[in-house]
Amino acid sequence: MTRLFGTNGVRGVINKDMTSQLALQMGKAIGTHMGGAVAIATDTRTSAEMVKTAVMSGMMAVGCDVLDLGVLPTPAIQYFVKTHEGIMGGVMITASHNPPEYNGIKCIAADGTEASRRDEERIEEFFFSEIPNRPWNQTGGMERVYSAGDVYIDAVIGCVDSEAIRNARLRVCLDCANGASYETSPLLMKKLGVGVTTLNANAQGEFPGHLSEPTEENLKNLMSLTKATKSNLGIAHDGDADRCVFVTSQGRYVSGDKSLALIAKFELSKKKGKVVTPVSSSSLVEDVVNEAGGIIKYTAVGSPIVARKMMEYEAGFGGEENGGLIFAEHQYCRDGALAAAKMLECVAKNGPLHTQLSSFPVYYTDKRKIYCPNEHKQPLMDHIKTKYSPDYRTDITDGLKVLFDNGWVLARPSGTETIFRIFSESKDEEQAKARAAEFEDTARGFLLKAGVPAEEIAPVVKKRRAPVKK
Repeated sequence: MTRLFGTNGVRGVINKDMTSQLALQMGKAIGTHMGGAVAIATDTRTSAEMVKTAVMSGMMAVGCDVLDLGVLPTPAIQYFVKTHEGIMGGVMITASHNPPEYNGIKCIAADGTEASRRDEERIEEFFFSEIPNRPWNQTGGMERVYSAGDVYIDAVIGCVDSEAIRNARLRVCLDCANGASYETSPLLMKKLGVGVTTLNANAQGEFPGHLSEPTEENLKNLMSLTKATKSNLGIAHDGDADRCVFVTSQGRYVSGDKSLALIAKFELSKKKGKVVTPVSSSSLVEDVVNEAGGIIKYTAVGSPIVARKMMEYEAGFGGEENGGLIFAEHQYCRDGALAAAKMLECVAKNGPLHTQLSSFPVYYTDKRKIYCPNEHKQPLMDHIKTKYSPDYRTDITDGLKVLFDNGWVLARPSGTETIFRIFSESKDEEQAKARAAEFEDTARGFLLKAGVPAEEIAPVVKKRRAPVKK
């Protein structure tokens, strides 16, 4: 059976891969699987209404009642589903960080977590079958809900020391990426008494300010504005606001590994326990967690996997190196607003962000990605394993992580794009760069022999990340 779901739902280019016909059938499949009442929300993409209405039509055709929450961050609909009895699940229409021509359908389980792979497989089975419509008097209805964003933000505030944040009289620059947080995150700052200067805080689904991926390259304006306004912090979300990255008062971009490590340290200062993170995270996270008296647990890449492993290990905190942080006290999903609130509390209590980061050890990371058609992903993975596994220590938790005495390289296919990723890390900057180049050359050579045109696998991104310590 053809697999529809990637690591973060079903995604594709609008009217090419993601069509109204596909969305309608997905709605019928989701509705048949979930049954009962289902919540739905979108980010701000221009195609949001097209996809949403098709999915809703499909769900109502098989008898589901639909609660339309409007534009909301992904964690906000997850919180709504989690806290409302009788809601059998949710659907988020989003492609997160992908370019504006993409959109996607992400399923949410009744407990507010992202749907398990087992649930996705069941939905796929229905999708590829003939799904009968209900009779006219058994079709579902639709109700609009307008308060979900406010309730979510109040719940976020309940997870932090709001008095300490207010007393610190902080000022921040906030970049909403013209995405789903354009109302909720400014509201969060207002309710916490934080002075805020906003960028890209309106609903423009073409993302005119910058692409919705919160990379250093895309956040140049936020970096310069944070420094120019002498703000304590810069905060940026991705398109659906389940992630959050930060900028120091000096205007320096903070990688997701560093913010993950710092918040882990902050959470462990309150309560010792386990921290769950994928094998793609920097060794910095393990160093900081161990020093803070915690226990690190590694998983495969993907926020649903991290969340479910947190449940299994009874871990209070976890997250990914891309800015997706998960706080068990609130809900088992990535939460950009709570990540922002926790960082505000951390700065309010422990001082400037750049000062706290200055004590961290130095690691250098080189991240690369190359175009790789889906049918070549597994053969390429097998080729890399054959080449490196006999001579080096390896970890196959996700893809292949090759462990060296002074660093590691992780090679793995993307679950959401036709891309193959290579992460290389070492305390030696040139070594990190050289190993990334070696693995990249290996991948390109294999793809060329497999018949992929050379122009298609020309470099997409070849970026060396700044060191952990300035």
